[in-house]
Amino acid sequence: MPTTIGVVEALYRYPVKSMRGESVGRANIGWYGIDGDRRLAFRRAGDTSGFPWLTAGKLAQLLLFEPQREGGAPDDALPAAVRTPDGTTFPVFSAELAADVERRYGSPVQMMQLTQGTFDAATVSVISTTTVDEIGRLSERAVDMRQFRPNVVLRMQQPVPFGEDDWIGGTLTFGEDADAPVVSVTMRDPRCAMIGLDVDSAQASPQVLKAVVRANAGNAGVYGTVTGVGRIAVGQSVYFTR
Repeated sequence: MPTTIGVVEALYRYPVKSMRGESVGRANIGWYGIDGDRRLAFRRAGDTSGFPWLTAGKLAQLLLFEPQREGGAPDDALPAAVRTPDGTTFPVFSAELAADVERRYGSPVQMMQLTQGTFDAATVSVISTTTVDEIGRLSERAVDMRQFRPNVVLRMQQPVPFGEDDWIGGTLTFGEDADAPVVSVTMRDPRCAMIGLDVDSAQASPQVLKAVVRANAGNAGVYGTVTGVGRIAVGQSVYFTR
């Protein structure tokens, strides 16, 4: 039986992996997550591992690059350009943008586009404001929810820090419509040092990850896969089915 657990507090999309995200009021959830999310990423040339993408864990300054769409383009359209931390704007697939990132990273990179996205573990990430607030309290830092790179932020009816762990194996339904999107919660979200990076300065606070390790074995929030497509919006009620 579905149980009301809270409401959608915020939604985020990250057109280019590890670059600045964007807050949206509503979005379409397709089979590969939120439309337009993480469809582009820099590949580290010569990397033959299963995860060749350049992330802010390897180059913190990536957080300060801002993807930009063409004027009049749909909200979920891929960005046409990227504004660098220095204020220069380059086309997203340009040699100039790649060269700027290479200069900062110290090794060749190539912009890639993948229809199915460049996700770490699953296509949708969810975290609650309660968990974010608790991590801030434990780390004694002003923690911004954007540091956790979530797609969906929930405000819970019964605020329990790290309560997302109890959703593993269940489903989250967003809204009451017959075609409401549904996400199957598959795993806890194992965190890395990226959550300690300030989204506006890229300055690191290691205390944030240390707090998550102490409090919840390094996990904060959950990952899920889409089992029902539809529209998600800020303010929607969220229902959990075990």
